[in-house]
Amino acid sequence: MTLDARTEALAGALRGGGAAGTVVRAGREAPGHQGARTRASDGPALLRTARAPAFPRDHPVRAVLHDRAPEPRGRQAARAGWWPGNGGAVRFVALGDSLTEGVGDPVGEGWRGWAALLAAGLAARGEAAEFRNLAVSGALSRDVVEHQAPRALACAPDIASVVVGVNDTLRRGFDIHAFAAGLDRVCAALAGSGAVLLTACLPDPGTMLGLPAPLARPLARRQRAVNAVTHALSARYGALHLHMAQGTWVADRSLWSADRLHPGERGHRLIAARFHALLAAEGLAAGDPPGQEPEQPPPTRAAALRWLLTAGTGWLARRSTDLLPQLLALAVTEVRHGARGAGGRLDLRASQALSAALAALPAPPRARMGE
Repeated sequence: MTLDARTEALAGALRGGGAAGTVVRAGREAPGHQGARTRASDGPALLRTARAPAFPRDHPVRAVLHDRAPEPRGRQAARAGWWPGNGGAVRFVALGDSLTEGVGDPVGEGWRGWAALLAAGLAARGEAAEFRNLAVSGALSRDVVEHQAPRALACAPDIASVVVGVNDTLRRGFDIHAFAAGLDRVCAALAGSGAVLLTACLPDPGTMLGLPAPLARPLARRQRAVNAVTHALSARYGALHLHMAQGTWVADRSLWSADRLHPGERGHRLIAARFHALLAAEGLAAGDPPGQEPEQPPPTRAAALRWLLTAGTGWLARRSTDLLPQLLALAVTEVRHGARGAGGRLDLRASQALSAALAALPAPPRARMGE
């Protein structure tokens, strides 16, 4: 099959929902976080690897973790000593939302961000990586499925990052089933094209914004579900996974921009350096890691106030019309269950929905074909 035909087949799988005959191959288990390769022991404690939860043998998450498919082309190439895989410059494509777009790390009239910083360290000195940033501020997982992933496949990337999900948790129509199905299709298509995947789990926005507990808990519950799906699929497709959901970095204001939702320059540099370490450990990053010292001063209180009065006001207004009515209803439910000592029921419902979403995912082609 030619590259164009293969790309069209993969894009067709995304558009068509991943029919049995078009779900593509992906990566096998790698050492580390139940299949997802992690390495942070030599870095700052704020991004140390977190151990994945231990699931019972019959739990749907374990079924996903143990359902794997063949190794990506990139790892095979690195072991054979001929990385990059296309015989030319390393091709890196970034998919996602504002975090990957670079919001919080301004350069000139636009954003730079961790993905651009990482791209600069993928190739050896004197060479350059081919980098495309397809991430868009406000993107949902379905935007990645429908718009970004087909464009990424057309680039035939050697490395592809997929970091998405926070915006899904901030929408009235949050659906963990749809999120899991969409992310699985994207990861299957990209890894099946031969790309090495980069993924990450993220802190919940309620904690970052310092919301009252009845408002913060429902958002935290949603983000935990999104992170659990990301963990499971990272393991299934042999992704290089970065744990960012917890740790002292979440509370370190020097790493965050004025809006408290996006990393500042220091935070973006830290994320880029941690991803670089994961890639370098696999022989997939030949350049120097990004520097840790920022080029711009950290955000001031005045900057935070300016953001709140300008962009922040618009952001809050949009969320107020979309999420806030439902979030208030969820908060009322939270308070009622707490008063009756039945708060655990809400966690149980979320866990059951997560289990059902993972159980509904199609097996990768290797498992279906009996290979």
